[in-house]
Amino acid sequence: MEPAPYASSPCRMPEDAETRRDVMRWRRAERARLIALRQAMPVADRQQAEAAILKALEEEPARTIGIYWPFKGEPDLRGWAAERRGNGARIALPVVVEKAAPLVFREWQPDAALVRGVWNIPIPAEDARVLIPDLIISPVVGVDPMQFRLGYGGGFYDRTLAALRAAGHDIRVIGIGFAAQSIPTIFPLPHDIAMNRVILA
Repeated sequence: MEPAPYASSPCRMPEDAETRRDVMRWRRAERARLIALRQAMPVADRQQAEAAILKALEEEPARTIGIYWPFKGEPDLRGWAAERRGNGARIALPVVVEKAAPLVFREWQPDAALVRGVWNIPIPAEDARVLIPDLIISPVVGVDPMQFRLGYGGGFYDRTLAALRAAGHDIRVIGIGFAAQSIPTIFPLPHDIAMNRVILA
């Protein structure tokens, strides 16, 4: 079931309790559909799309880059990140420190030990340096033409961006994914934060 049509501006839906329930119910179903679609991609199609994404990222300037460890069929940036690190950039991975709190970004070095984090995703150990990225590359489950991101439902990226920007950090966010993850709208709510750029291939 889709949420009711917008009663006001199509940019944001009003966050009353009933609307929020409808949007979250719709997002759960859409999230499951899009993840299944992504995981079912043929290997050759995935490799071609990843190559196009990495090419589009080549000229992005950044001193400190927040990436992610690939999960459930997300594009794999690890080789690209290692090259950027070889050219002087610092690379960081996101870490969930507690539920309903902003992420922290710990420095990732290919030879450093990793531990298992939330959902068993590898993360740098606690003694790794905490960095503030000036560029965050965020995987999308879905994304709409206004560059609002549908993620996994925890709200971590929106919460993190809000906290970092409130602290005065100038952070750009690029969402990446596959072409099939483009959807007409995520039905954005007031807490959703649009990304600066989206790369789909």
